[in-house]
Amino acid sequence: MTARPAFELADVFRRHGDTYERANAGHLGRVERRVIGAITACRTAALGGHVERCDDCGLTRIAYNSCRNRTCPKCQGAARAEWLAARRAELLPVPYFHVVFTLPPAAAEIAFQNKRTVYGLLMRTAAEALMTLAAERLGAKIGLIAVLHSWGQTLTHHPHVHCLVPGGGVALDRQRWVARKPNFLLSVRTLSKTFRRLFLDGLEAAFRRGELGFFGDLVPLAEVAAFSERVRALRQSSLVVYAKPPFGGPERVLAYLARYTHRTAIANSRLVAVDDDHVAFSYKDYRRGGRSRVMRLAPHEFIRRFLLHVLPDGFHRIRHYGFLAKGDRGETLARVRDLLQVEPPSQPDDAARDEDAREPFALCPDCGGLMRRIGQVAQSPAAAFRCDTS
Repeated sequence: MTARPAFELADVFRRHGDTYERANAGHLGRVERRVIGAITACRTAALGGHVERCDDCGLTRIAYNSCRNRTCPKCQGAARAEWLAARRAELLPVPYFHVVFTLPPAAAEIAFQNKRTVYGLLMRTAAEALMTLAAERLGAKIGLIAVLHSWGQTLTHHPHVHCLVPGGGVALDRQRWVARKPNFLLSVRTLSKTFRRLFLDGLEAAFRRGELGFFGDLVPLAEVAAFSERVRALRQSSLVVYAKPPFGGPERVLAYLARYTHRTAIANSRLVAVDDDHVAFSYKDYRRGGRSRVMRLAPHEFIRRFLLHVLPDGFHRIRHYGFLAKGDRGETLARVRDLLQVEPPSQPDDAARDEDAREPFALCPDCGGLMRRIGQVAQSPAAAFRCDTS
């Protein structure tokens, strides 16, 4: 059983959430308020729950419900496990590559004020850059999974997309599998140029359609001349693309996915101290070889940084492209397996499905016996909120 962290994000919000909301009432959005409320209420009496009793020793306890908000660090385990189980059946016996696309600060600040539009554009153009070059250089249609992260180690705004790419693709005539070399996917330099062109073309198109808004220091960018100058400067800069070494096998791919897909801006395990004056948390200092260090922030500054990474309602930060796109994934994956001459994953038998369908039981913390539900605890009407798990 995993030990409960000494401090949790919920502790920060319980101590300082109300004062932060009052101090920022004029510009705190509905989604951010809902996140604060959800994390504060998570696994407390406010959300209700159930009573459970151990079959062996008779220990009785109340287990409160989770908020299931995708920004809550405590609620990602079950979502991650369910998502990974689905992905396990889609893994192919080929090398997998990890490619990261990052926006420079001059583009990132536009993205922050236009999250839905620019984050979506970032994910689409990263995928398009990979698929375009693969079609040109390999003569093949590839597949990939893209995961959006918007944070750096110290919770600053740092939008980037992690792409997991199988090492090869389906030939454009659909008659064969085109494999890549074990240690090379595509030219990073060419990929960077293609990504920069596609992203900035898309950004200009969004501006012309009136889809971008600007406030604060960025208000001047609402003028055509100023915006054009910003894009012109970005075309001369580098939009960073980084290709990591390929993974050794499917299980390592799953281990990677478990770390990245359902990660929140900060895990509870990184919190070192929470008091009236500061929130302290650990981070890796990559400028000093990845050394672990501790940062201390005033509580309101910590909350401000955390809320930078709340996504718009319904925005999907995990997306599938190419032959892994959701629309016809079953059919295309079947074709890929045919070309690779591998068997489809085995399906669980009826007994296994019945076993999986049963309600899972917790283990007794005293004797290790099974804890069975024996009653319900009603949710407080005042605690109702809409939960965004997308």
